[in-house]
Amino acid sequence: MKPISQKDLLIEYFTSNPNRNIEHPEVVDWVTEEYKKRTGENFRDPDRGIRKLSQEGFLIKIAKGVYKYAPEYVRNKNLEDFTLEQKKQILKRDNYKCVICGKSKKDGVELHVDHIKPKDLGGKAIIENGQTLCAQHNFLKKNFKQTETGKKMFIRLYELAKKQKNKNLLNFCTEILEVFEKNNVNGHIVWKR
Repeated sequence: MKPISQKDLLIEYFTSNPNRNIEHPEVVDWVTEEYKKRTGENFRDPDRGIRKLSQEGFLIKIAKGVYKYAPEYVRNKNLEDFTLEQKKQILKRDNYKCVICGKSKKDGVELHVDHIKPKDLGGKAIIENGQTLCAQHNFLKKNFKQTETGKKMFIRLYELAKKQKNKNLLNFCTEILEVFEKNNVNGHIVWKR
């Protein structure tokens, strides 16, 4: 009999717990203990394995360290890519420019049609969930997520307003950053007043 792989064990756990938001520690504790029991070896990096399953579209990332296996989502995940027609509509609506920096192909940038709410978080392939981004801003968003990118941008703007003693801009940024705090969004990104 073929020995169980670490990936197979993670899949086994999530598929036996469908449609439930599961925090990392619960999964990690079970798979490390179960892998040791079945193979006599240590499970090397369960966190990485969970992230990889999410990136592959097998799991939905609910929040930092919280994932869910939803059988219907996995079966239909291919339906969540924008069609060519949807991409054309989104590009046209956004005037063929990055919604963040305003650059277009004329400026020498490559344009992407991006899901505002990412597919791996359950984002749908509907026009309202699409936006035009240049390759650079799409890359930043993929690495930092939409809200993280926004919070970091407002922190930089806040620091600039402080330096320039621009009271109106400082008040504006303060209000925005307080909304992040009030709603406990991206608390891991520290804003120093």
